[in-house]
Amino acid sequence: MPASSRASRAVRFILLIGVMSFFADFTYEASRAMVGPYLALLGATALTVALVTGFGEFLGYAWRLVSGSLADRTGRFWPITIFGYVIQMASVPLLALAGSWQMAAVLIVLERFGRATRNPPRDVMLSRAGKEAGGYGWAFGMHEALDQSGALVGPLAAAGILAWRGEYRLAFALLAAPALVMLSILAAARLAYPVPAQPESEPADVAAKGLPRAFWIYLSGAGLVAVGFADFPLLAFHFEKASVVPGALISVFYAAAMGVGGAGSLLFGRLFDRFGLSVLLPLTLLSALFAPLVFLGGFWAALAGTALWGLGIGVHESIIPAAVATMVPASRRASAYGLFTAGYGVFWFLGSALIGVLYGLSLPLLVVFCVVVELAALPFFVLAGRRTRPRP
Repeated sequence: MPASSRASRAVRFILLIGVMSFFADFTYEASRAMVGPYLALLGATALTVALVTGFGEFLGYAWRLVSGSLADRTGRFWPITIFGYVIQMASVPLLALAGSWQMAAVLIVLERFGRATRNPPRDVMLSRAGKEAGGYGWAFGMHEALDQSGALVGPLAAAGILAWRGEYRLAFALLAAPALVMLSILAAARLAYPVPAQPESEPADVAAKGLPRAFWIYLSGAGLVAVGFADFPLLAFHFEKASVVPGALISVFYAAAMGVGGAGSLLFGRLFDRFGLSVLLPLTLLSALFAPLVFLGGFWAALAGTALWGLGIGVHESIIPAAVATMVPASRRASAYGLFTAGYGVFWFLGSALIGVLYGLSLPLLVVFCVVVELAALPFFVLAGRRTRPRP
């Protein structure tokens, strides 16, 4: 097949997977905006809510070690991806049938398990398509933009349903519609692109043994970024407690963060293809400002800080798979994705716990911690960038 035809085919695949991710994020981000109060309605305590969601997030990162390794060993990227998506999409509308918080908790954890299962093999297929389409950064940036668009629309739709009827069960049940659309697109993608792109014969930066040093340096920097980023539920808790943002607008703030993250991923993904990891330097400097704006400012400062928070989350999530693709041999890429995101999740969990403690002690101290840890990642990005070629 001519190179131009392969490139066009790869672009169509990337866009199709992006549309699929739009409906996937529509479904599960809408759900995540409701599970806290829903668990409380079913009789769960605040501690139970924290433990259930915290364990779900931990599993959602740690299981990627297994799914990534399995994908590399078997080469069965599509079956593993499909299995993960089916589990995830089925878990969300089934929450409407949960008769107890225990049953709801199982479904919440299953949704995170499904996401953890499908991400590494899907990202490998996207990386192969990105190589043929002209750039890893563009491929993952475009995917993240469509992904985050779903994350913007989903919570707003959930808020609209709740404002209309005020019934959580109805809201979860109606999420079966975007879930079914997503699974239909998944089936079409599998039939149309049984092999999304040709396997790569030569990685961008291959180490003779183990994973290259650039990978570990980059993981260290990304881990520091994760430590310094607060979870949005803490931001929402602060908005409510400090009366900074009216409760009805908190979901709108979250949607705005997702929108900024999606738009930013397009720009920074393309810049990554041209300049490599150096694009993370201004991004990290900018996103580090989220903490003082969110925790020390008023309404408009909180909105700006939430937007910067969303920018940091969205762009890092798009650049991570693109950067790893330039560092790791194609034959080990799914394992590398699993290892990287598992490590990132552990750093995030530890940082979130420490930020939660600091919140109860001193807001200025919390802000200093977040900013210092974020800026400490910059030397690692510089070192990793020197060892990585920006283009595939």
